[in-house]
Amino acid sequence: MSLWNRAQQLPADDLRRVQGIYGEQFPIEVRHYLAGWIEDKMQQWNEIDPDNPSHSQYAQSLVSQLIQEIENKALSYANNEDLFLVRMRLDEAATSFRTRYLNSNPLGLVGIIRQCLNTEHNLVQQNENMLGGGVSHATNMVIEPCAEIEQELRILHERTRETANELRHLEQEQESFALQYHDCAKINAHLSHIQSQERTQQNREMEQSLRRRKELGEQQLAQKVSGLLQLRMALADKHKGTIDRLNSLQQRILDEELINWKRDQQMHGNGKPFNPNKLDQIQEWCEALAEIIWLNRHQIKECERHQTKIPITPPGGVDMLPTLNSHITRLLSSLVTSTFIIEKQPPQVMKTNTRFTATVRLLVGGKLNVNMTPPQVRVSIISEAQANALLKNDQMNKGEQSGEILNNTGTMEYNQTSRQLSVSFRNMQLRKIKRAEKKGTESVMDEKFSLLFQSQFSVGGGELVFQVWTLSLPVVVIVHGNQEPHAWATVSWDNAFAEQGRIPFTVPEKVPWPQIADMLDTKFKAATGRGLTEDNLKFLAGKAFRNPQVQDFTNMMLSWSQFCKEPLSERNFTFWEWFFAVMKVTREHLRQQWNDGSIMGFVGRRQAKEMLKNSKSGTFLLRFSDSELGGVTIAWMYEDTTKACQRDVFMLQPFTSKAFAIRPLADVIADLNYLLYLYPNVPKDQAFGKYYTPLGEQQPTTNNGYVKPQLKTHVPGWSGDPMDSYPNTPQTMYGGMGGPPSVSSNPSDCVSTDQKPTLDSPLFDAANVLSDFS
Repeated sequence: MSLWNRAQQLPADDLRRVQGIYGEQFPIEVRHYLAGWIEDKMQQWNEIDPDNPSHSQYAQSLVSQLIQEIENKALSYANNEDLFLVRMRLDEAATSFRTRYLNSNPLGLVGIIRQCLNTEHNLVQQNENMLGGGVSHATNMVIEPCAEIEQELRILHERTRETANELRHLEQEQESFALQYHDCAKINAHLSHIQSQERTQQNREMEQSLRRRKELGEQQLAQKVSGLLQLRMALADKHKGTIDRLNSLQQRILDEELINWKRDQQMHGNGKPFNPNKLDQIQEWCEALAEIIWLNRHQIKECERHQTKIPITPPGGVDMLPTLNSHITRLLSSLVTSTFIIEKQPPQVMKTNTRFTATVRLLVGGKLNVNMTPPQVRVSIISEAQANALLKNDQMNKGEQSGEILNNTGTMEYNQTSRQLSVSFRNMQLRKIKRAEKKGTESVMDEKFSLLFQSQFSVGGGELVFQVWTLSLPVVVIVHGNQEPHAWATVSWDNAFAEQGRIPFTVPEKVPWPQIADMLDTKFKAATGRGLTEDNLKFLAGKAFRNPQVQDFTNMMLSWSQFCKEPLSERNFTFWEWFFAVMKVTREHLRQQWNDGSIMGFVGRRQAKEMLKNSKSGTFLLRFSDSELGGVTIAWMYEDTTKACQRDVFMLQPFTSKAFAIRPLADVIADLNYLLYLYPNVPKDQAFGKYYTPLGEQQPTTNNGYVKPQLKTHVPGWSGDPMDSYPNTPQTMYGGMGGPPSVSSNPSDCVSTDQKPTLDSPLFDAANVLSDFS
């Protein structure tokens, strides 16, 4: 039962206190009509710290979702005149949240909601503890949601012990009834024998005595029958109550806790922190459920056996036991099939002919002794259409699959220490893939597959046989590394925006920008160690929407096409390709400098010039290139008092991963002596000195007899000597190389040197290498 439903059952005084905690800041109508959604997000409310400004973006995303849910709910009441006032109230709440909290103070609204839920839960908990005579083990539902589950399991264990005792009492009463029935039968037989004898005085007296004993025995039997019926009916009612509570608790564990774990596992695919150990807690709950269900099922079957031995029909002729047996068997079946899960997902971007791993686990395997006959698990890959058909029909045509996987069978093993029944596939390999026919602009990187894990096992000595299966998260199959960026776009969009209970593997075509921003921030933080600031996200929004002039992107929807299909303005790559390349170069070559804030990164060319134009000569910053994928450029202010161009901002042609593999960024900056201060005014040695490569002792020769050179970054025409003026003409700077590849905003006066640091460029040519030894 939901928290809100339980709150509505409070005594009048407590109910008034619940009503009093809601007001204009968080209307009670929102709590009532969105109760399910609000409580489904309980983990998210818990994750956000209202006092931590760094959680503002996450809070804004959650508040945006809340507003959208309120508006959708209000819209669904548009044609219902009886709910006109409710619709008006919800619309007012959505407007209030949008204007008062969404952009200016989302953490404030999260704090209000958390406080309301905590107060509400404490009132409910206090009332239930008073009624049950128990002690609260959960002081805060938002902080400790599992305490309620633990308490309910204890109650169910106690009820199961009670019904076991009542069953033993019923058995004793039935045995007593059988003995008494046997005695009555003996009296009847003796009476019949006397009646067939000669009617002597002695026989007549014996007959009268036997008749009195018969009447007394029949009266006692009638009382026994009535008592047995009452015991059976009371026991059946108690079993029904236990099954109802089991059903409710199992729904919570499977449909909330386990589904939330699976959702967290999917978000982990995008880099969100994930606690895999939570699965051990869920397994404990599921094992406790399995034990309670199995014991109650055994008790119900015993009741059926006793009823068969003494078939006494209850008043009205209704026998509850078959229904109870069917219901509790369905609970067991649901528990078993739902707890066959993928503990370690296969890679979501899967390259053919490349080894990959996965692990599946049965959470109730040890408790039901499935390990006594270890089940085999088989893995196959199926298409989106096949996954859809499987969920609709709960079965697939034999042998139907969309590819060939090597080493795709394994046997589940039970680990005594961890009490886990699982199998790890360590050497699977996708050899072949069968693709669907493409439509329109679809590509192979848009197509989603899933790995299907199947098994069969029996419990109770073969009494029950279970066919179980589970699907992996969506997988995109590639055959070449250059397909990886787009494949990750498909996977990331699916992980972030897949809705619970969807048709495989449908995702929204458009998503609010705050949700996109949250996804980008999560992925960048996971890849590089530091997330994105508000300014970073604003810059990314301007690039994604192709409109950097917009100030507020909160209510704008970004389409899948804008995200990774349509090229950016005047570019031949998409927004996602650009972002993915930036993330890759930062992770592989710039992680430390990014984490300590030395790289500004997300700033446009024009904005960089505006920032540097009033700085002193030699001030520089590092930004991600707009024109080259995975490029990092250095923008710096240079002042030459001897020439007509006294001050201007120059930008080196972007450095890429290829350049950084030859010469690390910090060493490049050390090489360029005219770079003096990291913007706004940090000496470059202070910012980058700790990352310089130590020179070490000079070795004239190596072990193989060769002289070992040292590469050094050099831009022709820029000596680095403050007394060396900037050359008058490109010919003087570049000699016979044909001049610079681009010019600055003042082409008549100043040249912008844009040299790429590759081995075949002027920065690393043989002449430059040799010049270091001169």
